[in-house]
Amino acid sequence: MSKPVEVGDLKEGQYVIIDDEPCYILEVTKSKPGKHGSAKARVVAMGIFDGVKRSFVKPVDAKVDVPIIEKRSGQVVAVLENSVQLMDLETYEVFETPLPQEEEVKSKLANGVEVEYWRILGRMKIIRVKGG
Repeated sequence: MSKPVEVGDLKEGQYVIIDDEPCYILEVTKSKPGKHGSAKARVVAMGIFDGVKRSFVKPVDAKVDVPIIEKRSGQVVAVLENSVQLMDLETYEVFETPLPQEEEVKSKLANGVEVEYWRILGRMKIIRVKGG
């Protein structure tokens, strides 16, 4: 799920969808309007799931999609070779999500640990381990 937002309203630290990939905005630069054109904005962002840098240049009044991020809590059921089995703490639904790339998160994963995960555009990512 996403919602349309004008490019001129985007700020660093927000999220945007570029090439069907949700991204974290690293930098936004705006140019002044010229004699025959409108003001343009250049947005540089990093992919949440793949870590790839992406950018685009569009008029400030153009619309772009911003992902709606569901922040949820889960408990680790099992740590597998390439994925983690999680149980949602509200719905008790059990599902698999890819193993996080971040070493500080990956090293703390163990059975029974509570984590915060984000659900974005039907995909899931473990963001942090809660507690100790």
